[in-house]
Amino acid sequence: MDVSDSEGGRVVLVTGAGNGIGRAIAEKLAKEGYRVAVNDLSPEAAGEVVSRIEAAGGRAATAPGDVSKPEDVAGIVRAAEEGFGPVEVLVNNAGFLQQKPFVELTFEDFQNMVAVHLGGTFLCTSAVLPGMLERGRGVVVNVASQLGQIGGVELSHYSAAKAGIIGLTKSLAREVSKGGVRVNAVAPGPINTELVLGLSEEWRNTKAAELPLGRFGEPEEVAQTVAFLVSDAASLYVGQTLGPNSGDVML
Repeated sequence: MDVSDSEGGRVVLVTGAGNGIGRAIAEKLAKEGYRVAVNDLSPEAAGEVVSRIEAAGGRAATAPGDVSKPEDVAGIVRAAEEGFGPVEVLVNNAGFLQQKPFVELTFEDFQNMVAVHLGGTFLCTSAVLPGMLERGRGVVVNVASQLGQIGGVELSHYSAAKAGIIGLTKSLAREVSKGGVRVNAVAPGPINTELVLGLSEEWRNTKAAELPLGRFGEPEEVAQTVAFLVSDAASLYVGQTLGPNSGDVML
């Protein structure tokens, strides 16, 4: 992977990077030579990831805030730029899980889910895209889910938000690819993160039995896919959704 065309490596902003998949992505890209702005709702969690990256010889800075709030997003991007310069790569990963039957969902449940996942992806992309287009180069990777492709029992609002991210990825890619900005998505299957381990044991056992691979993935396995998509090796990937999903979805 070539990140040498910017002094010290390209600048990447990873949202929701305080734990799980986001942390694995941030640490993987730091190892690849990127300068990483670590976002998380918790400043403490973001700081811990920065410390881990720096201890391993990488470069990172905190950019805490709530991706569902426009004023916070402005601060997140400002922190990234003050730390390293213009954001050249954006990984929209921030999100959360809530397991609930559809008939028990409130409109507030639905709104919150969409605001963080889909709204956060919109707000963060809107904040950095003009600069990317002005420079004629940039990469956006949106972390969706295989449940956005096939749906999930007791996860209808989560599935809907992730399906929206996939649709946004395709539409945005059609608009901005000729301007030098590549937009793609990753749709992981069930991954051994704090979020997934918080789901019911019944759900996790049933899901694992459905998977051709027979196991959930690890955050580091998803990070490998993201690292490929942000690299120049993925130059022909436009509007695609790659699926590190243990075989749950086969396209």
